[in-house]
Amino acid sequence: MKLRVACIYGGRSGEHEISIRSAESIIAAMDPERYEIIHYKISREGKWSPKPIIPEPGAQAHIDVVFPILHGTFGEDGTVQGLLELADLPYVGAGVMASAVSMDKEMMKRICRERGLPVVEYVVVERGHQTKIDLAFPVFVKPANLGSSVGISKAHDEVELTAALTLAAEYDRKVIVERGVNGREFECSVLGNQDPQASIPCEIHPSREFYDYEDKYILNQATTDLPAQLEPAQIEEVRRLAVGCYEAVQCEGLARVDFLMEAATGNLYINEINTLPGFTSISMFPKMWEYSGIAYPKLIDRLIDLALERHAAKKATRFTR
Repeated sequence: MKLRVACIYGGRSGEHEISIRSAESIIAAMDPERYEIIHYKISREGKWSPKPIIPEPGAQAHIDVVFPILHGTFGEDGTVQGLLELADLPYVGAGVMASAVSMDKEMMKRICRERGLPVVEYVVVERGHQTKIDLAFPVFVKPANLGSSVGISKAHDEVELTAALTLAAEYDRKVIVERGVNGREFECSVLGNQDPQASIPCEIHPSREFYDYEDKYILNQATTDLPAQLEPAQIEEVRRLAVGCYEAVQCEGLARVDFLMEAATGNLYINEINTLPGFTSISMFPKMWEYSGIAYPKLIDRLIDLALERHAAKKATRFTR
């Protein structure tokens, strides 16, 4: 019997197109002898095709496990995970709480800071409110809940800061303003439930002033070093911090943790954690695991196995008196 995998993609997000590209890549890598794919495409307006998943246990008897290939709002933020919990379906990736916390850049930073993990200084600005920003320029301005660098700007002065705040506030009610770090950018993939493991990290070399949406998905001019050109002790520190961040937010399944290394000090900072990172042909999450010894098709197998393991473990939990 083939395992029946429901792939959900698209969605009401600024990362709609990236989700579709990730889904195409994942589905192409899945062994047709092992899996039967069931497609659930969500339009930009939130319409499901062919029909939505019903939040009722047993209502989707034709589905064995769900692979939510949704990036950003309404997919990576705990909302779809809540739907799948109500439907009592196993699913790939982090649960409701970890998804929501990881998606919210401020909450993620709060938890990392509480755990003693290094994050860059930041200020939170609420849409429509005046907030004193006591940070030296340049600064990065980001919607708190979005990915793929959508809505992010680098501001060098007050005029650019005003424009950046306006743009970011179009995408979220909460905006993060971070001290700009002049240095290097790294990424590290993490895989697992109770005993997560980190891959060998890579370094990103943007072709623009920072690694923005166009640089990631359109220009095709950014370059990477895999493995990252770091000393062995530095590589192990990146991996240690990646697992530390993953465990701090209680992530399961998979994530990609992004880092900044300040040129002047050599200090490493956790930038963000992505609980459903890109799986396109240029995405680094699968590339880092391939370099670390897990080929793309086997990585998909492992993610589905982790989803089924977690769901089976949850069955031991009592939900009634």
